[in-house]
Amino acid sequence: MNSISADLAGAVLTIDLKALQDNWRLLAKHAQPAECGAAVKGNAYGLGIAPVARALWDAGCRNLFVATPKEGEELRGVLPEALIYVLDGLAAGQAEFYAKLNLAPALVSHEEAREWASFGRVYGRRLPCALHADTGINRLGFSMPDFMNLVDDSFTMEGLEPALLMSHLACADEPAHPLNAKQCKAFAEVREKLPGVPASLANSSGIFLGSAYIHDLVRPGIALYGGNPTPEAPNPMGVVVHLEGTIMQVRHVREGESVGYGATWIARRPSRIAVLGAGYRDGVPRSLSSAKAGGVAQVFLGGRRCPIIGRISMDMMAIDVTDLPAASTVRGTRAEIFGKHIPIDEAASWAGTISYELLTRLGSRYARHYSGIESEAS
Repeated sequence: MNSISADLAGAVLTIDLKALQDNWRLLAKHAQPAECGAAVKGNAYGLGIAPVARALWDAGCRNLFVATPKEGEELRGVLPEALIYVLDGLAAGQAEFYAKLNLAPALVSHEEAREWASFGRVYGRRLPCALHADTGINRLGFSMPDFMNLVDDSFTMEGLEPALLMSHLACADEPAHPLNAKQCKAFAEVREKLPGVPASLANSSGIFLGSAYIHDLVRPGIALYGGNPTPEAPNPMGVVVHLEGTIMQVRHVREGESVGYGATWIARRPSRIAVLGAGYRDGVPRSLSSAKAGGVAQVFLGGRRCPIIGRISMDMMAIDVTDLPAASTVRGTRAEIFGKHIPIDEAASWAGTISYELLTRLGSRYARHYSGIESEAS
Protein backbone atom coordinates (compact mmCIF):
# COMPACT_ATOMS: atom_id res chain seq x y z
CA MET A 1 0.00 0.00 0.00
CA ASN A 2 1.13 3.56 -0.69
CA SER A 3 2.11 4.68 2.82
CA ILE A 4 2.37 8.41 2.14
CA SER A 5 0.42 10.43 4.69
CA ALA A 6 -2.21 12.78 3.26
CA ASP A 7 -0.54 15.55 5.26
CA LEU A 8 2.68 15.02 3.32
CA ALA A 9 1.20 14.64 -0.16
CA GLY A 10 0.29 17.22 -2.74
CA ALA A 11 -2.40 14.92 -4.12
CA VAL A 12 -4.67 12.39 -2.40
CA LEU A 13 -6.32 9.43 -4.13
CA THR A 14 -9.18 7.69 -2.33
CA ILE A 15 -10.66 4.44 -3.66
CA ASP A 16 -14.05 3.41 -2.28
CA LEU A 17 -14.03 -0.40 -2.25
CA LYS A 18 -17.61 -0.57 -0.99
CA ALA A 19 -18.75 1.45 -4.01
CA LEU A 20 -16.72 -0.92 -6.21
CA GLN A 21 -18.54 -3.91 -4.73
CA ASP A 22 -21.91 -2.19 -5.10
CA ASN A 23 -21.14 -1.52 -8.77
CA TRP A 24 -20.25 -5.17 -9.33
CA ARG A 25 -23.48 -6.30 -7.64
CA LEU A 26 -25.55 -3.89 -9.75
CA LEU A 27 -23.98 -5.21 -12.95
CA ALA A 28 -24.36 -8.81 -11.79
CA LYS A 29 -28.05 -8.23 -11.13
CA HIS A 30 -28.54 -6.59 -14.52
CA ALA A 31 -26.82 -9.50 -16.27
CA GLN A 32 -28.81 -12.30 -14.60
CA PRO A 33 -28.96 -15.21 -15.18
CA ALA A 34 -25.44 -14.87 -16.59
CA GLU A 35 -22.42 -14.76 -14.30
CA CYS A 36 -20.56 -11.50 -13.81
CA GLY A 37 -16.79 -11.42 -14.05
CA ALA A 38 -14.45 -8.45 -13.80
CA ALA A 39 -11.62 -6.94 -15.83
CA VAL A 40 -8.74 -6.09 -13.49
CA LYS A 41 -6.09 -5.58 -16.16
CA GLY A 42 -3.76 -2.59 -16.01
CA ASN A 43 -3.36 -2.89 -12.21
CA ALA A 44 -7.15 -2.84 -11.90
CA TYR A 45 -7.35 0.24 -14.11
CA GLY A 46 -4.68 1.92 -12.04
CA LEU A 47 -6.40 1.39 -8.68
CA GLY A 48 -4.36 -1.52 -7.30
CA ILE A 49 -4.98 -5.10 -8.38
CA ALA A 50 -4.61 -6.64 -4.90
CA PRO A 51 -7.18 -4.60 -2.92
CA VAL A 52 -9.55 -4.37 -5.89
CA ALA A 53 -9.44 -8.10 -6.64
CA ARG A 54 -9.95 -9.03 -2.98
CA ALA A 55 -12.96 -6.72 -2.75
CA LEU A 56 -14.47 -8.18 -5.92
CA TRP A 57 -13.87 -11.73 -4.70
CA ASP A 58 -15.58 -10.93 -1.40
CA ALA A 59 -18.55 -9.55 -3.36
CA GLY A 60 -18.87 -12.87 -5.22
CA CYS A 61 -16.82 -12.44 -8.40
CA ARG A 62 -15.06 -15.64 -9.46
CA ASN A 63 -13.93 -14.92 -13.05
CA LEU A 64 -11.25 -12.28 -13.52
CA PHE A 65 -9.53 -10.97 -16.63
CA VAL A 66 -6.00 -9.60 -16.88
CA ALA A 67 -4.06 -8.50 -19.95
CA THR A 68 -0.63 -10.07 -19.49
CA PRO A 69 0.73 -13.26 -17.94
CA LYS A 70 2.72 -11.24 -15.39
CA GLU A 71 -0.53 -9.59 -14.28
CA GLY A 72 -1.92 -13.09 -13.98
CA GLU A 73 1.00 -14.11 -11.80
CA GLU A 74 0.40 -11.18 -9.47
CA LEU A 75 -3.32 -11.87 -9.29
CA ARG A 76 -2.79 -15.56 -8.60
CA GLY A 77 -0.78 -14.58 -5.53
CA VAL A 78 -3.80 -12.63 -4.32
CA LEU A 79 -6.59 -15.06 -5.26
CA PRO A 80 -5.43 -18.70 -5.32
CA GLU A 81 -8.86 -20.05 -6.30
CA ALA A 82 -10.00 -17.56 -8.95
CA LEU A 83 -10.43 -18.45 -12.62
CA ILE A 84 -7.99 -16.06 -14.29
CA TYR A 85 -8.07 -15.38 -18.03
CA VAL A 86 -5.14 -13.73 -19.83
CA LEU A 87 -6.58 -11.58 -22.60
CA ASP A 88 -3.32 -11.07 -24.50
CA GLY A 89 -3.30 -14.75 -25.35
CA LEU A 90 -0.47 -17.25 -25.04
CA ALA A 91 3.01 -15.75 -25.09
CA ALA A 92 5.24 -17.73 -27.43
CA GLY A 93 7.10 -20.50 -25.66
CA GLN A 94 5.60 -19.68 -22.26
CA ALA A 95 2.94 -22.37 -21.88
CA GLU A 96 4.63 -23.79 -18.78
CA PHE A 97 4.46 -20.38 -17.06
CA TYR A 98 0.69 -20.28 -17.57
CA ALA A 99 0.15 -23.89 -16.62
CA LYS A 100 2.06 -23.72 -13.34
CA LEU A 101 -0.01 -20.72 -12.27
CA ASN A 102 -3.26 -22.20 -13.60
CA LEU A 103 -3.79 -19.22 -15.93
CA ALA A 104 -6.19 -19.64 -18.84
CA PRO A 105 -4.92 -17.89 -21.97
CA ALA A 106 -7.51 -16.40 -24.31
CA LEU A 107 -6.18 -18.11 -27.42
CA VAL A 108 -6.30 -15.89 -30.51
CA SER A 109 -4.85 -18.02 -33.30
CA HIS A 110 -4.54 -21.57 -34.58
CA GLU A 111 -0.82 -21.35 -33.79
CA GLU A 112 -1.51 -20.57 -30.13
CA ALA A 113 -4.13 -23.32 -29.94
CA ARG A 114 -1.71 -25.92 -31.28
CA GLU A 115 1.00 -24.80 -28.85
CA TRP A 116 -1.37 -24.93 -25.86
CA ALA A 117 -2.78 -28.31 -26.85
CA SER A 118 0.70 -29.72 -27.49
CA PHE A 119 1.96 -28.55 -24.12
CA GLY A 120 -1.11 -30.00 -22.43
CA ARG A 121 -0.35 -33.41 -23.89
CA VAL A 122 3.20 -33.22 -22.53
CA TYR A 123 1.90 -31.87 -19.22
CA GLY A 124 -0.45 -34.82 -18.95
CA ARG A 125 -3.85 -33.15 -19.09
CA ARG A 126 -6.01 -30.81 -21.10
CA LEU A 127 -5.49 -27.26 -19.87
CA PRO A 128 -8.23 -24.63 -19.55
CA CYS A 129 -8.33 -21.78 -22.00
CA ALA A 130 -10.64 -19.28 -23.64
CA LEU A 131 -11.13 -19.14 -27.40
CA HIS A 132 -11.24 -15.53 -28.58
CA ALA A 133 -13.08 -15.07 -31.89
CA ASP A 134 -12.83 -11.72 -33.64
CA THR A 135 -16.34 -10.82 -34.81
CA GLY A 136 -15.53 -7.38 -36.17
CA ILE A 137 -13.20 -5.31 -33.99
CA ASN A 138 -10.13 -6.50 -35.93
CA ARG A 139 -7.71 -6.66 -33.05
CA LEU A 140 -6.67 -9.88 -31.30
CA GLY A 141 -8.70 -12.97 -32.01
CA PHE A 142 -9.36 -15.79 -34.45
CA SER A 143 -10.65 -14.51 -37.77
CA MET A 144 -13.92 -16.17 -38.63
CA PRO A 145 -12.29 -18.50 -41.22
CA ASP A 146 -9.49 -19.40 -38.79
CA PHE A 147 -12.01 -20.18 -36.06
CA MET A 148 -13.93 -22.50 -38.36
CA ASN A 149 -10.65 -24.20 -39.30
CA LEU A 150 -9.85 -24.71 -35.61
CA VAL A 151 -13.21 -26.30 -34.96
CA ASP A 152 -12.57 -28.68 -37.86
CA ASP A 153 -9.08 -29.54 -36.50
CA SER A 154 -10.15 -32.42 -34.29
CA PHE A 155 -6.62 -33.26 -33.13
CA THR A 156 -6.00 -29.76 -31.75
CA MET A 157 -9.48 -29.45 -30.28
CA GLU A 158 -9.11 -32.77 -28.48
CA GLY A 159 -6.07 -31.33 -26.70
CA LEU A 160 -7.89 -28.23 -25.45
CA GLU A 161 -10.19 -27.62 -22.49
CA PRO A 162 -12.19 -24.55 -23.60
CA ALA A 163 -13.65 -22.91 -20.49
CA LEU A 164 -14.96 -19.91 -22.40
CA LEU A 165 -15.81 -18.77 -25.90
CA MET A 166 -15.48 -15.01 -26.18
CA SER A 167 -15.46 -12.01 -28.45
CA HIS A 168 -15.20 -8.26 -27.90
CA LEU A 169 -17.60 -5.51 -28.96
CA ALA A 170 -16.15 -2.51 -30.76
CA CYS A 171 -19.00 0.00 -30.38
CA ALA A 172 -21.03 -1.08 -27.35
CA ASP A 173 -21.03 2.47 -25.97
CA GLU A 174 -22.96 3.55 -29.08
CA PRO A 175 -26.15 1.45 -28.88
CA ALA A 176 -27.39 2.43 -32.36
CA HIS A 177 -24.12 1.59 -34.13
CA PRO A 178 -24.77 -1.07 -36.79
CA LEU A 179 -21.59 -2.97 -35.90
CA ASN A 180 -23.18 -4.09 -32.61
CA ALA A 181 -25.89 -6.11 -34.35
CA LYS A 182 -23.38 -7.41 -36.88
CA GLN A 183 -21.06 -8.68 -34.14
CA CYS A 184 -23.97 -10.12 -32.15
CA LYS A 185 -25.06 -12.15 -35.19
CA ALA A 186 -21.50 -13.28 -35.96
CA PHE A 187 -20.96 -14.40 -32.36
CA ALA A 188 -24.19 -16.40 -32.42
CA GLU A 189 -22.85 -18.22 -35.50
CA VAL A 190 -19.56 -18.88 -33.71
CA ARG A 191 -21.36 -20.19 -30.66
CA GLU A 192 -23.32 -22.70 -32.72
CA LYS A 193 -20.01 -24.43 -33.48
CA LEU A 194 -19.25 -25.03 -29.79
CA PRO A 195 -22.67 -25.21 -28.13
CA GLY A 196 -21.45 -26.71 -24.86
CA VAL A 197 -18.88 -24.01 -24.10
CA PRO A 198 -19.89 -21.01 -21.93
CA ALA A 199 -19.90 -17.80 -23.96
CA SER A 200 -19.03 -14.18 -23.24
CA LEU A 201 -19.55 -11.11 -25.47
CA ALA A 202 -20.62 -8.19 -23.27
CA ASN A 203 -18.20 -5.69 -21.76
CA SER A 204 -19.42 -2.85 -19.50
CA SER A 205 -21.55 -1.15 -22.13
CA GLY A 206 -22.52 -4.43 -23.76
CA ILE A 207 -24.35 -5.43 -20.58
CA PHE A 208 -26.89 -2.69 -21.35
CA LEU A 209 -27.46 -3.59 -25.02
CA GLY A 210 -30.04 -6.27 -24.30
CA SER A 211 -30.36 -9.97 -23.56
CA ALA A 212 -28.95 -11.05 -26.94
CA TYR A 213 -25.54 -9.76 -25.83
CA ILE A 214 -25.47 -11.27 -22.34
CA HIS A 215 -24.84 -15.01 -22.96
CA ASP A 216 -23.26 -16.87 -19.98
CA LEU A 217 -20.66 -14.46 -18.61
CA VAL A 218 -20.24 -10.68 -18.78
CA ARG A 219 -16.88 -8.93 -18.43
CA PRO A 220 -17.33 -5.39 -17.05
CA GLY A 221 -14.32 -3.12 -16.70
CA ILE A 222 -14.68 0.66 -16.54
CA ALA A 223 -18.23 0.49 -15.12
CA LEU A 224 -16.87 -1.25 -12.01
CA TYR A 225 -14.64 1.75 -11.37
CA GLY A 226 -17.37 4.36 -11.84
CA GLY A 227 -17.18 5.11 -15.56
CA ASN A 228 -20.49 5.50 -17.36
CA PRO A 229 -21.37 2.39 -19.43
CA THR A 230 -24.38 4.21 -20.91
CA PRO A 231 -22.96 7.52 -22.23
CA GLU A 232 -26.30 8.51 -23.76
CA ALA A 233 -28.05 8.21 -20.37
CA PRO A 234 -27.31 9.11 -16.73
CA ASN A 235 -24.52 7.09 -15.15
CA PRO A 236 -25.98 4.20 -13.11
CA MET A 237 -22.66 3.47 -11.40
CA GLY A 238 -21.43 4.73 -8.04
CA VAL A 239 -18.34 6.90 -7.65
CA VAL A 240 -15.29 4.79 -6.77
CA VAL A 241 -12.32 7.10 -7.36
CA HIS A 242 -11.71 10.50 -5.74
CA LEU A 243 -8.63 12.53 -6.69
CA GLU A 244 -7.86 15.70 -4.76
CA GLY A 245 -5.12 18.30 -4.92
CA THR A 246 -3.90 20.17 -1.83
CA ILE A 247 -3.67 23.96 -1.76
CA MET A 248 -0.02 24.90 -1.27
CA GLN A 249 -0.41 28.67 -1.62
CA VAL A 250 -2.97 31.34 -2.51
CA ARG A 251 -1.68 34.17 -4.69
CA HIS A 252 -3.14 37.62 -5.38
CA VAL A 253 -2.77 38.45 -9.06
CA ARG A 254 -3.31 41.93 -10.47
CA GLU A 255 -5.43 42.56 -13.55
CA GLY A 256 -3.29 42.01 -16.64
CA GLU A 257 -0.81 39.65 -14.96
CA SER A 258 -0.29 36.10 -16.22
CA VAL A 259 -0.23 32.73 -14.44
CA GLY A 260 1.97 29.74 -15.24
CA TYR A 261 4.26 28.63 -18.03
CA GLY A 262 3.86 30.40 -21.35
CA ALA A 263 1.81 33.19 -19.77
CA THR A 264 -1.24 31.66 -21.44
CA TRP A 265 -3.77 32.92 -18.88
CA ILE A 266 -4.14 36.64 -18.23
CA ALA A 267 -6.18 37.96 -15.31
CA ARG A 268 -9.07 40.14 -16.46
CA ARG A 269 -9.67 41.39 -12.91
CA PRO A 270 -7.81 41.40 -9.61
CA SER A 271 -7.80 37.66 -8.81
CA ARG A 272 -7.02 35.14 -6.12
CA ILE A 273 -5.27 32.02 -7.45
CA ALA A 274 -4.83 28.79 -5.50
CA VAL A 275 -1.90 26.57 -6.43
CA LEU A 276 -2.58 22.83 -5.97
CA GLY A 277 0.11 20.21 -5.46
CA ALA A 278 -1.00 18.00 -8.35
CA GLY A 279 0.34 17.98 -11.89
CA TYR A 280 0.81 15.71 -14.85
CA ARG A 281 3.29 13.57 -12.86
CA ASP A 282 0.30 12.76 -10.67
CA GLY A 283 -1.91 11.85 -13.62
CA VAL A 284 -3.64 15.20 -14.13
CA PRO A 285 -3.59 15.58 -17.92
CA ARG A 286 -1.76 18.64 -19.24
CA SER A 287 -4.61 18.92 -21.71
CA LEU A 288 -6.81 20.20 -18.85
CA SER A 289 -4.80 23.42 -19.08
CA SER A 290 -6.89 26.43 -20.03
CA ALA A 291 -6.07 29.86 -21.39
CA LYS A 292 -9.71 30.97 -21.12
CA ALA A 293 -10.72 33.40 -18.40
CA GLY A 294 -13.64 31.21 -17.34
CA GLY A 295 -11.86 27.92 -17.88
CA VAL A 296 -13.53 24.90 -19.41
CA ALA A 297 -11.97 22.39 -17.00
CA GLN A 298 -12.82 22.78 -13.33
CA VAL A 299 -12.24 21.44 -9.83
CA PHE A 300 -14.65 21.43 -6.90
CA LEU A 301 -13.82 23.49 -3.83
CA GLY A 302 -15.80 25.29 -1.18
CA GLY A 303 -19.16 24.08 -2.44
CA ARG A 304 -18.71 25.19 -6.05
CA ARG A 305 -16.75 24.57 -9.22
CA CYS A 306 -13.64 26.65 -9.82
CA PRO A 307 -11.89 26.92 -13.21
CA ILE A 308 -8.45 25.48 -13.85
CA ILE A 309 -6.30 28.27 -15.28
CA GLY A 310 -3.00 28.43 -17.12
CA ARG A 311 -0.86 25.43 -17.92
CA ILE A 312 -0.78 22.35 -15.73
CA SER A 313 2.85 21.61 -14.94
CA MET A 314 4.61 18.51 -13.67
CA ASP A 315 4.00 19.15 -9.98
CA MET A 316 1.23 21.72 -9.71
CA MET A 317 -1.79 23.40 -11.22
CA ALA A 318 -3.59 26.70 -10.62
CA ILE A 319 -7.27 27.40 -10.07
CA ASP A 320 -9.20 30.66 -9.87
CA VAL A 321 -10.73 31.05 -6.40
CA THR A 322 -11.55 34.76 -6.62
CA ASP A 323 -15.24 34.14 -5.99
CA LEU A 324 -14.70 31.90 -2.96
CA PRO A 325 -14.48 33.16 0.62
CA ALA A 326 -10.95 33.13 2.00
CA ALA A 327 -11.97 30.58 4.64
CA SER A 328 -12.53 28.01 1.86
CA THR A 329 -9.04 28.38 0.45
CA VAL A 330 -6.64 28.12 3.36
CA ARG A 331 -3.35 26.30 2.87
CA GLY A 332 -3.80 22.54 3.26
CA THR A 333 -7.39 22.50 1.99
CA ARG A 334 -8.04 19.92 -0.73
CA ALA A 335 -9.87 20.49 -4.00
CA GLU A 336 -11.60 17.67 -5.89
CA ILE A 337 -10.09 17.10 -9.35
CA PHE A 338 -12.54 14.30 -10.05
CA GLY A 339 -14.89 12.32 -7.83
CA LYS A 340 -18.37 12.93 -6.46
CA HIS A 341 -18.78 16.48 -7.78
CA ILE A 342 -16.58 16.27 -10.89
CA PRO A 343 -17.55 13.02 -12.64
CA ILE A 344 -14.58 11.22 -14.10
CA ASP A 345 -16.18 11.03 -17.53
CA GLU A 346 -16.70 14.80 -17.52
CA ALA A 347 -13.12 15.46 -16.50
CA ALA A 348 -11.96 13.09 -19.23
CA SER A 349 -14.04 14.89 -21.85
CA TRP A 350 -12.44 18.22 -20.86
CA ALA A 351 -9.05 16.60 -21.39
CA GLY A 352 -10.06 15.19 -24.78
CA THR A 353 -9.77 11.61 -23.61
CA ILE A 354 -11.73 8.85 -21.85
CA SER A 355 -12.06 7.80 -18.22
CA TYR A 356 -10.00 4.65 -18.87
CA GLU A 357 -6.96 6.78 -19.65
CA LEU A 358 -7.41 9.08 -16.66
CA LEU A 359 -7.45 6.11 -14.28
CA THR A 360 -4.63 4.12 -15.81
CA ARG A 361 -2.31 7.16 -15.93
CA LEU A 362 -2.65 8.03 -12.26
CA GLY A 363 0.77 8.67 -10.76
CA SER A 364 2.48 7.24 -7.70
CA ARG A 365 3.21 10.31 -5.55
CA TYR A 366 -0.23 10.81 -4.12
CA ALA A 367 -1.35 9.46 -0.77
CA ARG A 368 -3.47 6.44 -1.71
CA HIS A 369 -6.26 5.42 0.64
CA TYR A 370 -8.85 2.64 0.44
CA SER A 371 -12.21 3.22 2.09
CA GLY A 372 -15.56 1.50 2.49
CA ILE A 373 -14.27 -1.88 3.66
CA GLU A 374 -11.13 -3.07 5.37
CA SER A 375 -8.45 -3.92 2.83
CA GLU A 376 -5.02 -5.48 2.89
CA ALA A 377 -4.04 -2.96 0.24
CA SER A 378 -0.68 -3.44 -1.37
